[in-house]
Amino acid sequence: MSDTRETIALVGTGIMGAPMAGRLAAAGYDVTVWNRTVEKAAALTEAGVKIAGTAVGSATLADVVICMLSSGPVCEAVLAGPDGVIAGMRPGSVLVVMSSIPVETAVALETEAAARGIDCLDAPVSGGERGAREGTLAIMAGGDGAVVERLRDVFACLGRVTHVGPVGSGALTKLANQLIVASTICAVAEALTLAESGGADPTKVREALLGGFADSTVFRQHGLRMVEGNFQPGGPAKYQVKDTSTAIAFARSRELKLPVSEEVDRLFQAMVDHGDGDLDHSGVILELRRMNPRGGNSA
Repeated sequence: MSDTRETIALVGTGIMGAPMAGRLAAAGYDVTVWNRTVEKAAALTEAGVKIAGTAVGSATLADVVICMLSSGPVCEAVLAGPDGVIAGMRPGSVLVVMSSIPVETAVALETEAAARGIDCLDAPVSGGERGAREGTLAIMAGGDGAVVERLRDVFACLGRVTHVGPVGSGALTKLANQLIVASTICAVAEALTLAESGGADPTKVREALLGGFADSTVFRQHGLRMVEGNFQPGGPAKYQVKDTSTAIAFARSRELKLPVSEEVDRLFQAMVDHGDGDLDHSGVILELRRMNPRGGNSA
């Protein structure tokens, strides 16, 4: 599917979905979107994007339907069943679920799509809002490799795609990604909390560590958020804990113990329980400050 006249429906125009829709439209694709809160999609009309009144209505005539909703249950509610998006899609079209969802949900959606003659990929992403805006997302595609290849030009508008295996592999790869991201964010938060408690300037500590073995994209971006106190969400903590909890549940179903990830999950859950779930996940440093009111800079 390399012809930019292909029609694309994008379901879910939140932090990630809106800039993705804008990039696809800028590349020449005919894009229709649906969002539960219509007002959040309204600005996309300036980019030539059409807005549908219903999720099914956005997808009926589309060659490719991209789902960028918030969770597995929401994806199931919108996509599955007799009144869902899949039921309204044309045979021969492609469903691309780019949400972070459980492996089992990805497999179930593919089974339902296949029964209707629809190809399905689970292709979650990493890179946050910035990656969505700049078209630098890491895309982890599970499903038929031939279908991934057919959509290579579509994916190229959004970032770099890697075919990681059969349906469900994309979701599993994203869970692995989220464990690395969440653990690294917590490690950065602990390191900066330690430095601050001892009297070092956390801004200078971050600067000193750039380029060394402790450096990473997470350290650069989220370490900066922490020292600046900027927790405007790029990746809300409530979604981070959704993914870590899903990963741990999957591990337990395989009788795997992931002690570091389990502790990280508890830390993010505490952050959400304290009312900070809508903050960026780098705001986990606030939870550490709550745990250590006498150390460093209290919240």
